[in-house]
Amino acid sequence: MNDLLFELPLPEDFDLGACLEYMNRSPLECLFRTDEAGVRRMFRIEGGPLLVRLSVSENHKLSVTRLHGAIPGTLEQEVLARYIVEWFDLDRDLAPFYRLAAADPLLGPLASEHRGLRIIGIPDLFEALCWAILGQQVNLAFAYRLKQRLTAEYGEALEWEGQAYYRFPGPEVFTGVQVEELCALQLTRSKAQTVLTVASLITSGELSREELLALPSPAAAEQRLLQIRGIGPWTSQYVRMRCLRDASSFPVGDVGLQNVIKFLTAMDRKPTPAELLELARPWQGWEAYATFYLWRALY
Repeated sequence: MNDLLFELPLPEDFDLGACLEYMNRSPLECLFRTDEAGVRRMFRIEGGPLLVRLSVSENHKLSVTRLHGAIPGTLEQEVLARYIVEWFDLDRDLAPFYRLAAADPLLGPLASEHRGLRIIGIPDLFEALCWAILGQQVNLAFAYRLKQRLTAEYGEALEWEGQAYYRFPGPEVFTGVQVEELCALQLTRSKAQTVLTVASLITSGELSREELLALPSPAAAEQRLLQIRGIGPWTSQYVRMRCLRDASSFPVGDVGLQNVIKFLTAMDRKPTPAELLELARPWQGWEAYATFYLWRALY
């Protein structure tokens, strides 16, 4: 079964290969599988699980092919298309960023090497918050292991042609789950409590992506997130970047960002947040993309 569902127009500055290189950064990734020319991911529609593959066609469009599951209806296809646009940030014009990067000694080489890379988004707020919470103060490999365990325990699984595909659990799944159950997966007690708090807020309708996007500014959305116990500046800025699609988000507390700036500028120590903010002044409005490209110097 390889039925073409639809195709999406692609912006000029888009390279699926560059995106796949980033997406391949960990063999522990459990929410999608990549191959040489595409990526496969499971979604949930009314008819059950839907497995699709994304690839670039000869006419430079993003082809969305059904591999397994019922054919989604028109509205479901529209929802899926919007998710994919936000996943790969397809409706953003990167020309201003590339002009800015070309004049910047740090960004110039990275923008040239990885041109066409888009911020790989996490359109689902609960998934984005969980990923940020799991990544707090741990290395990337362990964060992936925690996500893998959480998804395997509470998410949805599908086996197709000998491979398992997973869908991240929705917040409603955690109703009645106890902190100790998440701690058994090696989440700290603090992280477990924060995951359950966020799940409860989203399930009850007290927190939503729509609400955050409707606020007057990304800074206001960050302040809303900071009201949640266990959500600090790094987590909220990460969610602004990966979920709320705020190109101006700048996670100055990110250890990876600090390390790459230290490496590229040959500093004998990590830069301070104030030094990072000063360095980023020429990147105004594109700090998130600058960060995303700088991360590529690490992995």
